[in-house]
Amino acid sequence: MSPTGRLFGNDLVLTRGFRAPIDDVWASLTEPERTARWFGPWQGEGAPGRTIKVQMVHEDGQPWMDMTIDACQAPHRLVLSAGDENDRWLLEMELAESAGVTELRFTQHLTTTDAVGEVGPGWEYYLDALVAAREERPLPVFDDYYPAQKAYFEAQR
Repeated sequence: MSPTGRLFGNDLVLTRGFRAPIDDVWASLTEPERTARWFGPWQGEGAPGRTIKVQMVHEDGQPWMDMTIDACQAPHRLVLSAGDENDRWLLEMELAESAGVTELRFTQHLTTTDAVGEVGPGWEYYLDALVAAREERPLPVFDDYYPAQKAYFEAQR
C-alpha cells in the first residue's frame, strides 16, 4: 500500500476518487448502516451542533466515542470533532463531483504533528476501507499500513 496523504502545516490531507454520484458517496460518509461497512456505525441525531456516538469497530475493544457534528452542508461538506482540548480531533470531509467522478478530500486539522506517523497510516487504512466497502471487496489489513507508512508521514514534518 502506497501512502497518498500530505501534510500542509498541521493539516493532514488525503483524497480518494469514486466513479459515483456525489449523493451516493455522501451516503457512505453519513448513513449509519453504510459507515458501519468501513469505519463503524453511529447513533444519535445527525444534525449540526449535535453529538453522536460512533463505534470504532476496527479498533481494539471496538470502543464508542462521542463526535460532534460541527458543520454539515449536504452533500458537500461534513466537519466532525471529538476528544478533549489535549487530544482533539477535527475532521473535515469535502466532496466535489465532476464528469461522473466524486472526489473526497479528507482533512484532519492536527493540533500538533507529533503523532502524524501513527495518524496518517490510520486514515490511509480507513479511506482504503471506504473504497473497498463501496466496491464490495474485502477490507484492507491494517498491518499493511502501520508501521510500513510511518516513516513516509514523519518525513513530512
